[in-house]
Amino acid sequence: MQLLKDRIRKDGKVKEGNVLKVDSFLNHQMDTALFREMGKEFKRRFEGEEINKILTIEASGIGIACVVAEEFHVPVVFAKKTQTKNIAGDVYKSRVESFTHGRVYDIIVSKEFLGEGDKVLLIDDFLANGKALEGLAELVEESGATLVGAGIAIEKGFQVGGDIIRSKGIHLESLAIVESMDDKTGEITFRD
Repeated sequence: MQLLKDRIRKDGKVKEGNVLKVDSFLNHQMDTALFREMGKEFKRRFEGEEINKILTIEASGIGIACVVAEEFHVPVVFAKKTQTKNIAGDVYKSRVESFTHGRVYDIIVSKEFLGEGDKVLLIDDFLANGKALEGLAELVEESGATLVGAGIAIEKGFQVGGDIIRSKGIHLESLAIVESMDDKTGEITFRD
């Protein structure tokens, strides 16, 4: 998606350790006009698929997932990283490792909101090592729902996540795949 690639080039900041900061428009301050275009693009890429739920993980994926859900006219469910008093009863649980935060945590979804008969599209902001998507896919499988595919705003193509997810047979659509980035020059190249 050229619009997203252009925005990453303009406002993205490459940091040491393969970190791409896009917090000025994607995952801290959110450009809702850009999100709207991303939602339309995900709708186009998954056109014809039967989808009745969008599943994401807190917190950075929620904004994008909500806009995508508007395009599909379906609800969003987000996996929480901590169990709260609000989640009563049984939950689906998976362990994930965060590339960004460098730690492992449990993600949970109430059984009330995910189950057999659901056709689920996963949405997230980044794909690096694939652990968050694997965890979300495990929740879908555990629930008895059907995983339709996964939509990612930015995939780090030089990391293993995309290959792992695709090797599992998951229909993965990434709007921008970063081929390389240089923290010294700030240069970012994309896969076509």
